[in-house]
Amino acid sequence: MPKSVYVYEDPTTSSFTSSTAPTPFGIYDSDTQFISESLQVTKYVAKKLGHPVMQLEINSGSIWACFEEAVSDYSKEINTYNAKNWMWEHYGSTNKVTGSGWSNQGTASQTMGTGSIQPTKPHMGSAVYLSEQYGEAVNVGGDTTLHSGSFTLQDGKQVYDVITESNIPTAHTASNNRIEIQTIFNYGPAAVTKFYDPSAGSYDQRNMLDSFGMGNVSPAVSFMLRPLYSDITRTNMIETNDRIRKSAYSFELVDNKLRLFPIPVSGSSDDKIWFNYYLRNDRVSTDRTYTENKVSDPSNIPYQFITYSEINSAGRQWIRRYTLALSKELLGIVRSKYANMPIPGGEVTMDGEALKAEGREEKATLIDELKEFLDSVSLAEGARKEQEIADAQQQVLNKAPLEIYLG
Repeated sequence: MPKSVYVYEDPTTSSFTSSTAPTPFGIYDSDTQFISESLQVTKYVAKKLGHPVMQLEINSGSIWACFEEAVSDYSKEINTYNAKNWMWEHYGSTNKVTGSGWSNQGTASQTMGTGSIQPTKPHMGSAVYLSEQYGEAVNVGGDTTLHSGSFTLQDGKQVYDVITESNIPTAHTASNNRIEIQTIFNYGPAAVTKFYDPSAGSYDQRNMLDSFGMGNVSPAVSFMLRPLYSDITRTNMIETNDRIRKSAYSFELVDNKLRLFPIPVSGSSDDKIWFNYYLRNDRVSTDRTYTENKVSDPSNIPYQFITYSEINSAGRQWIRRYTLALSKELLGIVRSKYANMPIPGGEVTMDGEALKAEGREEKATLIDELKEFLDSVSLAEGARKEQEIADAQQQVLNKAPLEIYLG
């Protein structure tokens, strides 16, 4: 159709629903409120651009495309805001989205569709994984298997090769693997086993009982109640004494060689020395089966396009204004193709470049406005405001006079 005879017409519901593809991606085409709003937004944009006084070089289908883009851009900003707040709660724990689909049509594997984001429950996110590694370093947690092994003492043999002379599996000593020994067990029974009944009295407590004439009384009936720190201190003294004065062996571990002091004698033959160790490849590996197909970065967080019918009035007003800005830019591009329009007796200059510049400026302003608002309601900003309120309340309380009691 020649441009000179192009006439814009307000759309109807049937013109939207009867079309096989009213919008390019069809993300919101099944949302009845989107359909209804698309007609109103199209008329709003057309009137803001001068219709019916001025002829428009774009039709309702072009405005619908701008409307869909505006809703998608609004959804993108909201999803980005949510990703900033909750990325680390999803990382490694939430099932990621795979594939690319845009419409609500087709099979589930071909579409992302629309959907509302439910509140995310905080669970400390990656901080938990980090704390697991701290636990692993001190052998009280983590996600790496802690193995155990041992070797048998031999009469007169002082140095033992942990790799070749212990009972650890051959696979753990392969050339492409290394072990990291965490603990070598060389301690006797706990000191508490040397107490018959700490509450009933032992060692110096028995002497105290005898001095009070209670030595012949059954410990299960009468006892001396003493502070708990007394037993703890005594236990530490006994364990220190046993470790320094009566320890069977001390050791020195250099590379794979374990040197025992003193040299084992015939009476200690067939005794075992036990140790715990990690496989270095397991410990330094960053791949874990429980994180397979989980969120790894912002590109696969399972955020869908926002359901249009659930967007509030403030969001819809932003979308309307953004649709107008996109339409201005599009109309400006079209009119820029015809910088001058011939008319009887002369020509008229088109305002394509001005419309393009105006539309792009309005788009940038609206995006900045939305980002500024979202930043103001972020979790970090909310925590900062709560801190300011708490500090201000504390200052008020500090200036309140204290009551004076007269006796």
